[in-house]
Amino acid sequence: MTTRPTPAYVPGVQVEDMALDDCAAVAEIRVRGWQSAYAGMIPQPYLDAMDIASDAERRRGSLTAGRSVDVVSRTAPDPAVTGWACYGPDRDGTGRAGRCELYAIYVHPERTGAGAGRALLAELTARAVAAGFHEMALWVLKENGRARRFYERAGFRPDGAEEPFEVGGASVPEVRYVRALRGPAAG
Repeated sequence: MTTRPTPAYVPGVQVEDMALDDCAAVAEIRVRGWQSAYAGMIPQPYLDAMDIASDAERRRGSLTAGRSVDVVSRTAPDPAVTGWACYGPDRDGTGRAGRCELYAIYVHPERTGAGAGRALLAELTARAVAAGFHEMALWVLKENGRARRFYERAGFRPDGAEEPFEVGGASVPEVRYVRALRGPAAG
């Protein structure tokens, strides 16, 4: 496990590589994050049916397959996982050279606003730069004003792309944000 200070220092927040032992905690953060952040945007029956154990199994499979770079945050003095984020190759199908995609970033709903999200994003940004990427993209629900403000404060901007996200029998619009990555100070 790699542990190091985050590029954007946030007092008390440590970001490290995700381990298999973290999958259950990450699944809980993801499911509770969806249920909290997307209420009123995604059909409630879908949110209610989300299952932490099933999500943990998917996390284990994804982590074992190495399809993305996954990190977790812990906030001192509590050693429990407080957040999770991952990125990997851009999935838009265009094969745009040098662009990666932020797939997910979630902080436990009871821990938001303490800097874990900023620390997670800074760490993944630094890793993306070190891996040779010069741009990062992400998709966010169009109605998710809180997340959009978070990404805009971090330098992401909508690029005009919009697509429907099919979930729970509904079509929910998403918008794409992008950000240029420049050297080690990008975070």
